[in-house]
Amino acid sequence: MNFRHRVSTLIAVRVVVCTLLFGSALLVALNRPGTFPVDQIFFLIGLTYTLSVVYFATLQFVDRWPWLVDAQLGIDTFLVSAFIHVTGGIPSAFSSLYLLLIIAASMMRFRRAALQVATLSAVLYLGIVAVQFTDAMQQLPAFWQVQVPAQLPTLRFTQYTVSVNLFGFFAVALLSGSLADRLRSAGERLKDASNEIEDLRAFNEYVIDSLLSGLATADTDCRLLTFNRTASLITGISTENAVGRDVGAVLQLPPDVRARVGALQETRSLRIDFEYQTQDRRRLEIGLTASAVVFPHGRHGFLFTFQDVTDVKRLERHARLQQRLAAVGEMAAGIAHEIRNPLASMSGSIQVLRQELTLNDDQAQLMEIVLRESERLNDTIHSFLAYARPQRFAVSRLDVAKVVQDTALLLRNSAGVRDDHEVAVDVPQGPVWYEADENQIRQILWNLATNGLRAMPNGGRLLLSVSTERTGAQQALVVSVQDRGCGIPADEIDGIFEPFRSSFEKGTGLGLAIVHRIVTDYNGVIQVSSALGAGTTVRVRLPIRASTGGAVTTTESQVRSAAR
Repeated sequence: MNFRHRVSTLIAVRVVVCTLLFGSALLVALNRPGTFPVDQIFFLIGLTYTLSVVYFATLQFVDRWPWLVDAQLGIDTFLVSAFIHVTGGIPSAFSSLYLLLIIAASMMRFRRAALQVATLSAVLYLGIVAVQFTDAMQQLPAFWQVQVPAQLPTLRFTQYTVSVNLFGFFAVALLSGSLADRLRSAGERLKDASNEIEDLRAFNEYVIDSLLSGLATADTDCRLLTFNRTASLITGISTENAVGRDVGAVLQLPPDVRARVGALQETRSLRIDFEYQTQDRRRLEIGLTASAVVFPHGRHGFLFTFQDVTDVKRLERHARLQQRLAAVGEMAAGIAHEIRNPLASMSGSIQVLRQELTLNDDQAQLMEIVLRESERLNDTIHSFLAYARPQRFAVSRLDVAKVVQDTALLLRNSAGVRDDHEVAVDVPQGPVWYEADENQIRQILWNLATNGLRAMPNGGRLLLSVSTERTGAQQALVVSVQDRGCGIPADEIDGIFEPFRSSFEKGTGLGLAIVHRIVTDYNGVIQVSSALGAGTTVRVRLPIRASTGGAVTTTESQVRSAAR
């Protein structure tokens, strides 16, 4: 209870006591007139009411000026003394009102104020006794001169009464003051303990909300009890909407997993990975661990910790892809030399035989097929070497916008473009300078564009664009190729850069693998977004300050033959 509230309670109690005195005095005056001076008593009661109104008016200042409460207690002591004086002095039955004041002082201002009020009460009480036993009554104003009883108590009885009252004043002051001080100390300790508990609770909530993992607890019926901030960020469901719902519905647990969670024992745990679809239709891969837990009072429940492992899984797939690409690169370097020389000999021999021998039409067609397939096999070997053999960059400062325009012009005049194809370009008006191997930039564009044209067998628009963008302190060159073709299924996007994975007829399956190799050598990234029936967009982000290691140097014929 705060100080102002205690003071207002004191004022209210004062009004209630005064009302009771007024009522009892009125009854006595009506039933037994002349028992005590009515005018003085009613004056004191009216004065008390008036002062109570003043006290209520100054209630807002007691926190700033606590001495106002001391003044109220002092005034009350004088009023009680006056009331005892007009009701008979020593024989008055209202001497116990001093004790009420002392107790009130201990509640308001603790032991110090209680002793002060007890001392003031003792002085005033001794003054009343002195007035009654001396001629001092005649010195008081006429209004306060009351009739002294004809027969006063004996001196010894008076001494005994005064001693008992004074002892009672100070004993009550010490006792109530001590109790009030102890109560205050206990209240302060309780407040400190409450603050510590609140700080600990806030700290625990802060720690739980700062976890990088989602954390949730559920009761025996798998109804969620808690749901931390990270869990809300992962699932997109607020804590208020999650608490009270079934954990299987909130986390989209498969039915068999939900049944296994319900069967967990206290010493067992469950680790699973599953797919989660957010409210904005994003698909996440969630790694969840569930275990049984015992809550206070012996209640059982479940503890769930889960993480968004989408990026981790993607990195794992990327690492496996890199391992496979490295293995293919080693294989390509080994078989290229074993095949290239015999293939050149075979192709040369066939050409000589075709020139020297007289062949009929069928034989000439067979010779053409052999030569054409030999050339295609040689192109495949070139692609192997371009993918597997990193060589030095021929780095120069080039205008990527011009490279994009030249590639688009080359595509428009290539055999893979039909009348229903449109090759468009979106480049800035000014040059876009970048330090790189021009042939490699051309190869990236050519391979991606060729795949885009093959993805539009019924025609469509192919858009080549280049721009620069900044993410934080990193500036990057962005080359984008967008088609309106058949699109790529979501579960196949991560595998399109693996070698020998071609979905097009007569493709070697190395075009996108070579793009991936070049972009990786430039410390860049490839972003693919696709929708079935709507097309595919491939964005290649190359850092402006590229850390160039080794990469392949290719010719234009290699660029054309390396497309998937």
